Amino acid sequence: MGLRFAFTGGREGWVRLLLTAVGVGLGVALLLLTTALPNALTVRRDREEARLDYTYSQTVMPRADNTLVIADIDTTYREKDVRGRLMEPEGARAPLPPGVDEFPAVGEMVVSPALKELLASDSGKLLRERLPYRIVETIGESGLIGSAELAYYAGADGLATKINGSSVARIDRFGDPHPTPERSDPVLVLLSLVVFVVLLTPVAVFIAAAVRFGGERRDRRLAALRLIGSDGGMTRRIAAGEALAGALLGLVLGAGFFLVGRQVAGSLEVLDVSVFPSYLNPSPLLAVLVAVAVPAAAVLVTLFALRGVVIEPLGVVRSARPARRRLWWRLLLPLAGLAMLYPMIGKGRTHGDFNQYLVTGGVVLLLVGVTALLPWIVETVVARLGRGGVAWQLAVRRLQLSSGTAARMVNGIAVAVAGAIALQMLFAGVDSDYTKQSQNDLSRAQMQVSLPGGVPVGAAAGEFAATQGVRKVTALSGGTLGDTRKDPASSIELSIGDCAALRELATLPSCHDGDVFVLRGAEYDSDTPKLARPGRTLYLDPSYGSEHSGEVAWRVPPELKQAQSIKDPTGVRRGGIMMTPRALPEGANAWVTGDIYLSLDSSVPDVREYVRNTAARVDVRADAMVWSASEQSRRFTSIRTGLFVGAACVLALIGASLLVSQLEQLRERKKLLSSLVAFGTRRRTLSLSVLWQTAIPIALGLVLASAVGLALGAVLLKMTAQSIRVDWAGVLSMAGIGAAVVLVVTLLSLPPLLRLMRPDGLRTE
Repeated sequence: MGLRFAFTGGREGWVRLLLTAVGVGLGVALLLLTTALPNALTVRRDREEARLDYTYSQTVMPRADNTLVIADIDTTYREKDVRGRLMEPEGARAPLPPGVDEFPAVGEMVVSPALKELLASDSGKLLRERLPYRIVETIGESGLIGSAELAYYAGADGLATKINGSSVARIDRFGDPHPTPERSDPVLVLLSLVVFVVLLTPVAVFIAAAVRFGGERRDRRLAALRLIGSDGGMTRRIAAGEALAGALLGLVLGAGFFLVGRQVAGSLEVLDVSVFPSYLNPSPLLAVLVAVAVPAAAVLVTLFALRGVVIEPLGVVRSARPARRRLWWRLLLPLAGLAMLYPMIGKGRTHGDFNQYLVTGGVVLLLVGVTALLPWIVETVVARLGRGGVAWQLAVRRLQLSSGTAARMVNGIAVAVAGAIALQMLFAGVDSDYTKQSQNDLSRAQMQVSLPGGVPVGAAAGEFAATQGVRKVTALSGGTLGDTRKDPASSIELSIGDCAALRELATLPSCHDGDVFVLRGAEYDSDTPKLARPGRTLYLDPSYGSEHSGEVAWRVPPELKQAQSIKDPTGVRRGGIMMTPRALPEGANAWVTGDIYLSLDSSVPDVREYVRNTAARVDVRADAMVWSASEQSRRFTSIRTGLFVGAACVLALIGASLLVSQLEQLRERKKLLSSLVAFGTRRRTLSLSVLWQTAIPIALGLVLASAVGLALGAVLLKMTAQSIRVDWAGVLSMAGIGAAVVLVVTLLSLPPLLRLMRPDGLRTE
């Protein structure tokens, strides 16, 4: 009968059912998307590993019919990574990279769809100058980690002579040559687990709230059923059937929303992360769990909500003064959560893994404790509110009559903000463990270009000096000086540059082209005093196990000047020998590598792109790096990125579900609003009262969320053996975001509110 009432209750029934189904459907869609994230991340990682082309070995593989020479020429364009490879097949059976059907010829390239679109647009003009190849094909999905990835493979020749075991290598297959299981970091595992729980708990809270849409009208209908003979148990079963109908329809809508969202996700890029729709396949077990849990939760929530409602044949005994809510059992939930987390305090990353069940249970109980405490807090506070303007009195009286409904509306926001504050504290607390401060001196240079061996450093420096937006060029090259040709027991560093460049490394007494200096005061340099002796023969680029190297002999000159080492642009005090270009022995230029440090004019638009284009013209293998003040662990960054992506989705759900809930509340009060307008109440007053009805519960919810979030964050920091530090800016920003979502929802609900505030709303049949 409950199912039939839901679907055959006329226009009112359909509206109520649709509102419930949309609310549940939005939650189900996000649950399915969230449960699909682990699979998406796994597929991205597997595809990244499947196309690996590094040998991680100094031993060069012999040429054969099944070998391929490949060069890493990655670049960056306007802060987006561009994956680039040069390929030269050496036989008919050379391995093809995943997603590529045939090798591009010299001067041709195979590109990802996103890169093809970028190169065809006006915004890709500077990148086209860097990639002077003709597009002949696109890379298939199996060769990309995301739909928005920028990647290309270009044909080349003559790569075999440039093999160096790192950026240029010979391979006979793609994939990790030495796969080893990665040891998990307990703190990163904890971060991942807490992120997952914090993102899912607000979704579950919203689904629980959505199945209670239209509760007051439903109870009045149940009273009519009591009048014609149904008993209390039957009315509750009928109510459960109605809720089950909304939940089942919500599952159908949720599956539809998920499929739509899955396709939309394939065209989006959030924080430089993109996926293909095929990646977002939820685990079948988790999907079945969602399909069973949501209807079951709908029935249980409905029965729980009716426990304190006496439905009599002549009405619902809820309009009388309700019994005051009790506090003691509401405190048990957060206390039980703290008790579950307490055994893991002080564990850190050195005392084994965290118990996943205790972590999940403890965090869930703390966050659910927010939903239990908030109704009591709202009821207690609004009961003491009184005097004020007409709008204030209308709002306060409404909240006093139905504080539970107001609390349910903001429960999800409060839970999301509490979890976000805790995670903000945890990320801020462990950030220093995964962030390395750079020693680079950004006041002396902002970019560094590393040149491969054999590239004339002087000519390259001239190219960069003529590049738009470059203020200063410091060109240095260098290598290693050993005491023997093969496998030297001792070696020292060799730095080469003109006098101006050498003054960036040391304090010089005087300098002329042809001078040679020995450095004093370097860090970690014990071999220089015994090797840098006049008359001793040293060898440039000695061999370490390989068959071929430069091994250029050089005799230390009798006149060796002393120089005091200072910090170079990378923040290091160098040791060894410094020399000007004229002092370099004959034939040594081919075996030294160069580094060019650039000071840039940041006011020039796209100055970094001009530098990268110049680097590509000098040598396609040149690596142009932008200096930054710090570097962060890639796994830590990916978890933080996942949090931001998930939080964006949860906030979108919060806003959408809150809007649906607000519209349902306005629909329930249509006749009341029309009556007030008919009696002469100004629309501005009613609109302001609606704003107050939302603002008071959300303010109380955010205060509670901040307290619970700070407590949870402190416990998590103690679990990771970190000192407790509160990031007040982060706490205020999280609370501000929550308040902003509510404000936006309230503003969006004003147009339907104005339509409802008409005297003709009193018309009835």
